[in-house]
Amino acid sequence: MENEQSPSATTAIRGAVLTYMGDAFLDGIDSTMRYESDAIVAMKDGKITHFGPAKDVQAQLPAGTQVKQYGKDQLILAGFIDCHVHYPQTQIIGAYGEQLIDWLNKYTFVAEQQFADKQHASDVAKVFLKECLRAGTTTPMAYCTVHPQSVDAYFEEASALNMRTIAGKIMMDRNAPDALTDTPKGGYDETKSLIDKWHGKGRNLYCVTPRFAPTSSPEQMEMTGAVCNENPGTYLQSHVSENRGEVAWVKELYPDLKGYLDTYDHFKQLGPRAVYGHGIWLSEEELQRCHETGTAIAHCPTSNMFLGSGHFNLKNAKDPKRPVRVGLATDLGAGTSFSMLQTLNETYKAAQLNGNKLSAGEAFYLATRGTAQALYLEDKIGSIGVGMEADVIVLDLKSTPIIEYRMRYCQDLEEALFIQMTMADDRAVQDTYVAGKLLYSRPQQNYA
Repeated sequence: MENEQSPSATTAIRGAVLTYMGDAFLDGIDSTMRYESDAIVAMKDGKITHFGPAKDVQAQLPAGTQVKQYGKDQLILAGFIDCHVHYPQTQIIGAYGEQLIDWLNKYTFVAEQQFADKQHASDVAKVFLKECLRAGTTTPMAYCTVHPQSVDAYFEEASALNMRTIAGKIMMDRNAPDALTDTPKGGYDETKSLIDKWHGKGRNLYCVTPRFAPTSSPEQMEMTGAVCNENPGTYLQSHVSENRGEVAWVKELYPDLKGYLDTYDHFKQLGPRAVYGHGIWLSEEELQRCHETGTAIAHCPTSNMFLGSGHFNLKNAKDPKRPVRVGLATDLGAGTSFSMLQTLNETYKAAQLNGNKLSAGEAFYLATRGTAQALYLEDKIGSIGVGMEADVIVLDLKSTPIIEYRMRYCQDLEEALFIQMTMADDRAVQDTYVAGKLLYSRPQQNYA
């Protein structure tokens, strides 16, 4: 749904607002969570221009500004951020019954070969981005396929929506079907060309993307580190220590290196803006190395459980003695939902299985500002504040009959948030604003 105002007009919304400052895990919720029961958020030219208590902000708005009022059962917050997701796997969500390597061979590699056809890639990208908006995700960090046209298709569709996004072409030169492999030089050249074409253009950011160490030869790993370091400001994404069998396989392929993370470290692929999916089986030494280098882990609880990979220990990763940057991710299509609320449900369960607790306040921080910090984008997205990019969502706190009933017995904000993260899904997303424009509005629901 398009906002009917002109791009230069001020859009203002009013209601309860939740946002964060700082790091909720290191600084504590009390000093980082900000809740305003009646606030105004004003947006113009893609940025937030005003934010604060409605009684203070109302008089500061430009003359004639229309303010959209949200009700007492709705909550305004920054858009969700998904820092590890495979858009080409949209068509294989919920594929049955395999663990990681067999699942890749049976489902993923088959589906990805279709992305040699750019029209197919564009069609899937449209569906993927539409579903992101419907789920309240305003910034996805996406894997494309080995085909450069899959990257072009994705960025073209994201640009049409003016979404902040990060993506890149997968690089693989072994242990994959011939139709999905490139070469060390070919992967380097295509990646370099795509960086020149897309990185920093509009709200697009490029991510150098070796799928994972087993599908890249030492020669390709060398070229991957080179192209990333030759282009400062780009991202790098891959997978690490997702599955015990995968960890053992990497040791067989790189016997002279210390471990899985060291394969990336050896080829100069750690550092700020490097984001590795999963990290379930990382050793203490490897977590220390992530801390030292500023490397981030993408926590993918839904996928981890679906493939039987294990339970990432979030509390241990955030140990104040050597905190690691951690973002939250759906990891579609091994992940089974676009909804960050459903992902938070699984995040809570993973913490429980590790003998830890995760508060609702910490969970919503993780899905917004926490993931922005993992991406070094906390100055742009993940929080509501003046000068931030205007990616904002509105949650309906009574989105289903049973949630409406449960909310009658809710005592406070913490409990309300916990109900949402354990019971709600994409139906809870009322509106999604991207760069200040209303791009999604949930159809009227009738639960009579």
